[in-house]
Amino acid sequence: MANSVRARTALMVSMALLLSGAAQAQAPMPTPTPAAGDVIDLAPVVVSGEQPGPGMWQVRNSAGHALWILGTVSPLPAKLEWRADEVQAVIGSAQQVLGSPGWGFDADVGFFGRLTLVPSALKAARDPDGRTLREVLPPDLYARWERLKQRHIGRDGGIEKDRPLVAATQLYAAALKDVGLGRSSPVSKVVQKAAKAHGLKPVPTRVEIKIADPRQALKEVRGTALQDLECFRRTLDVVEHGLPLLAERANAWSVGDVDALQRLAVEGQYVACVDAVANSDFGRRRGLTDVDAQAQRKWLGMASDALGRNAVTFATVPVSSLVSPGGYLEQLRARGYEVQAPD
Repeated sequence: MANSVRARTALMVSMALLLSGAAQAQAPMPTPTPAAGDVIDLAPVVVSGEQPGPGMWQVRNSAGHALWILGTVSPLPAKLEWRADEVQAVIGSAQQVLGSPGWGFDADVGFFGRLTLVPSALKAARDPDGRTLREVLPPDLYARWERLKQRHIGRDGGIEKDRPLVAATQLYAAALKDVGLGRSSPVSKVVQKAAKAHGLKPVPTRVEIKIADPRQALKEVRGTALQDLECFRRTLDVVEHGLPLLAERANAWSVGDVDALQRLAVEGQYVACVDAVANSDFGRRRGLTDVDAQAQRKWLGMASDALGRNAVTFATVPVSSLVSPGGYLEQLRARGYEVQAPD
């Protein structure tokens, strides 16, 4: 099981959180101010069962056309059952459904091709100089890692050979599972099903970075040093101190508390972890240095086109990207659209 998790993680991370566009999958997380040396021992309480989810933001142009935006959050409670009546009704009246903004790699290798790349991805997940985490990390940071690894992962010697970014990703996933938060979300499945029922196919809006030579790209990653200690440190901060905040945000989305969602929509380890790859030699060669800005520009352009063309359009955008300074709602207002928050 550990090897299979590592293979999936390596394949994702090794091509810049990799081959799957994890830039949005690993959405921004709240980063608390840690109390010195303290670790949260009590598991946060997450909601379960049927919940309504949040209301939607409404964006209108001068012709009265409406773009309805559902703000999304990850992670959400693992046992959440989303009651999506309002979203389904909007999709039923829409002429177009826009996919969530983001970016990813487009490597046309197919399922079996990906399997053949796993050995290379596993090597790329390791330190290029063959060092272990104990050798790479400062002693204080390694001591924190060792304690959290024992708590959430247990005995797994292989992870000690991984890059800090890869090890942090696995620790974070294990910690979420321990407190009842899931990495998958019900939103995409519900939206896909509702769109299909009304003869619509969600329109992709992500920036796709073509990888014509995945084997060469993985070879580049294997030889690339990552400045990923800040990513590692911030991930440990979240696992040590931030799980209650993540649970609070997940609960706020589940019960439709928009005020709490906006208060908790701050960035954490996401930026540090993406920057570790984007600012590496590999990232600069592959055009990753401003990929979030590229993603925002592309989505805003497609949203503007949809507003001009359709009476009703539905879209999903991470809440943190929506409401942050300079975010999607602010950019839409700057283009002259009227923006109304959920009730």
